[in-house]
Amino acid sequence: MFESLGDKLQATLSDVRGRGTLTEDDINAAMREIRLALLEADVNFKVVRSFTGSIKEKALGANIVGALNPGQQVVKIVSDELTELMGGAAGDLAFSPRPPTIVLMAGLQGSGKTTATGKLARYLRGQGSSVAVAACDVYRPAAVDQLVKVGRQVGVDVYEQGTDANPVAIAKWAADRARTEGKDVLIVDTAGRLHVDTELMDELAQIKQAIKPHDILLVVDAMTGQDAVNVAEQFAAVVDFDGVVMTKLDGDARGGAALSVKAVTGKPILFASTGEKLDQFERFYPDRMAQRILGMGDVMTLIEKAQSGYDTDQAAELERKLRKSEFDLDDFLDQMRQIRRLGPLKSLLGMIPGIGAELRNVNIDERDFDRLQAIILSMTAQERRHPELIKGSRRLRIAKGSGTNVQAVKQLIKQFEQSRKVMRQVAQGKMPDLGALMRQGGR
Repeated sequence: MFESLGDKLQATLSDVRGRGTLTEDDINAAMREIRLALLEADVNFKVVRSFTGSIKEKALGANIVGALNPGQQVVKIVSDELTELMGGAAGDLAFSPRPPTIVLMAGLQGSGKTTATGKLARYLRGQGSSVAVAACDVYRPAAVDQLVKVGRQVGVDVYEQGTDANPVAIAKWAADRARTEGKDVLIVDTAGRLHVDTELMDELAQIKQAIKPHDILLVVDAMTGQDAVNVAEQFAAVVDFDGVVMTKLDGDARGGAALSVKAVTGKPILFASTGEKLDQFERFYPDRMAQRILGMGDVMTLIEKAQSGYDTDQAAELERKLRKSEFDLDDFLDQMRQIRRLGPLKSLLGMIPGIGAELRNVNIDERDFDRLQAIILSMTAQERRHPELIKGSRRLRIAKGSGTNVQAVKQLIKQFEQSRKVMRQVAQGKMPDLGALMRQGGR
């Protein structure tokens, strides 16, 4: 989402960093470029004016005019202000000391509210909570069926009474049932409308009064730009929601909604949906997002993703194999599968500082994983353990079995040897030059 904005901000700050000293005119010029970049990203113009004014004030007050190497100070000021613009410290749900914690989901139709409900349920279940969801959207065709299907996929109970019951009655019944069954969290999916109207707000107010939720989350579609901010502003005026769930943050929108919503409504973004899959959902960290926008990577999120699929015994066995040069194509295939579970490869590599810029002209096709897997699975067990045996007729047989060609098989062996070399370096405590590998076209 922030690729275009990030490129422009990074170019502006790179120019600032490249100057030995800064004058007030240099700072004014940089502010103009930043202002234009934010406006082109569809950020609210009042927010832009306040944001650039604050940066300029702090930059001029930091005694950097005329100082040597002031660029890093300006970058830090911009990073800090971006973080503050998006909410400062990361927020979280207000969990009740006496379960269940009740979370009310609100939003317009088409914002991805029902899917976000399922994603949040999966996220909380992964945190160790016992979760149930209540289907209170009785108006949209198949909304209840959709929630039941999503609930089944993420492994949580769905409390529903069909589409004939009153939404307020369903919500109250679900809250009582969650309390009786000892659930830690109940997430209530309410009906959306095509626009903010009195009927929608009245129903939300009645449900809120009936179940007294601990958290009210507004689901907004990042792809709608400033319209998303306008919706949030209208909801804030009528329903005192606690935070925002930003959906479709992986889309090609310019990013104005994510950068404006906190400043306009005073409510932070708590969670972000970063893809279509149910596991592509995470807490929103303003400081990490600011670092991504400025090309600084996001190491903490990358570490957390890796730890989520980390197995101590497997890691120890892998390290042993690498140190003894016993790492084979079966291990290679297992590592590929683990990486795929973490998310899109380009997104993961973009979290590594300094790698993002290297990826701009690199085409990473996720289907390469499928082709590599097909080639490896077409080998015999002996060939996977001893890839040096794969020559001549063996290559031809494997190529035919995998629906590829001999060149693809040769390329896989080359990639495997390269990966084995890199992983051996990591196991020995050395950091390989990832940027050089990307420039060489390594996978």
